[in-house]
Amino acid sequence: MVSLPVEEQLTYLKKGLAELIREEDLRERLKQAAAKGTPLRVKAGFDPTAPDLHLGHTVLLRKMKHFQDLGHQVIFLIGDMTGLIGDPTGRNITRPPMTREMINDNAETYKAQVFKILDPEKTVVDFNSRWLEAMRWEDLIRLCSKYTVARLLERDDFAKRYRDNTPISVHELLYPLAQGYDSVALKCDVEMGGTDQKFNLLVGRELQRDWGQPPQIVATVPLLEGLDGVDKMSKSKGNYVGITEPAAEMVKKLMSISDDLMPRYWELLTDRSLAQIAAMKERHPREAKLELAETIVRDFHGPAAAREACEEWMRVVSQGQIPSDIQEIALDGAVRVDKALVRSGLADSGSDAQRKVKSGAVEVDGARIADFVTLNAPGEYILRVGKGWRKVILRNGA
Repeated sequence: MVSLPVEEQLTYLKKGLAELIREEDLRERLKQAAAKGTPLRVKAGFDPTAPDLHLGHTVLLRKMKHFQDLGHQVIFLIGDMTGLIGDPTGRNITRPPMTREMINDNAETYKAQVFKILDPEKTVVDFNSRWLEAMRWEDLIRLCSKYTVARLLERDDFAKRYRDNTPISVHELLYPLAQGYDSVALKCDVEMGGTDQKFNLLVGRELQRDWGQPPQIVATVPLLEGLDGVDKMSKSKGNYVGITEPAAEMVKKLMSISDDLMPRYWELLTDRSLAQIAAMKERHPREAKLELAETIVRDFHGPAAAREACEEWMRVVSQGQIPSDIQEIALDGAVRVDKALVRSGLADSGSDAQRKVKSGAVEVDGARIADFVTLNAPGEYILRVGKGWRKVILRNGA
């Protein structure tokens, strides 16, 4: 274990947390861990309900890594049994059940992706089917007896659905109990999750008390805002950065965030200290944002690819040079530029292409045009509309 003073450990672990229940309990357990040389057991559960992770998911993974950095034991728990229920958090309808094949496939994908952040040598990967699948009917009844329906209905999404007369299936009510029992089975010191998981994490504390265990510390992380800076990062909203996307695409997306959102990303998506992040605010925003993009992308693609992607962005966007991965399209015969825009995908329609030409938004071989020139000599033409580039190869001229 790392021999840092407890208060320094606490400061490092609190960075980026939304809530810590309770801080004094964590302080005491850190002291005990240091005195006994016994690491804390820290777990976070992930239902394998989607095959790909985005940066919003890595906020939690990074906080797990911070516990790892200090020498504590991190348990990456794949909820293959709770995944069959489907987490009802934030849903106003019953989630359709997943098949075992879907869960297994997604679980394998998750394991490959999370080690971009977590150290595989220091991570315990477990599955809650190890204890939940072995439960007998009387075990399930005993678990259900630990909680009342009234207390389960205190959960915001259940309460809202109940008020709205929206059906709640009995199996959904089992989800918080199953997740809570995971903490009992693993004898957790700390459980982490998003702010939307707070109710479930607190259930774990209560069940541990019932089983004679010290109640776990609950540490929640905020839900990361997407690229728009408004809604939480989500694939369905299109405001996400996938961790398996090409390095250049990740850099391009990250450079699109607002200057106001940038400190938030520094805090939640990097290992930089609060003092270092404060110093970033004194730098030129574009310079700080480019370093942010390189820092994030490095975790998923390595230093060389991250640096190359950032240099490519600078070359294309800042200096207006032709991108190395420019798309090519071959055309036969002379073609008017507005028709070339449509056929190359730089315009949605003929009228859209004509509007772009008339507004002066189109460049041909680096020169801005304002009329409908015709490309008629065989050879290569570089078309640009804003950030869109195409190489048109004219095979037969007029």
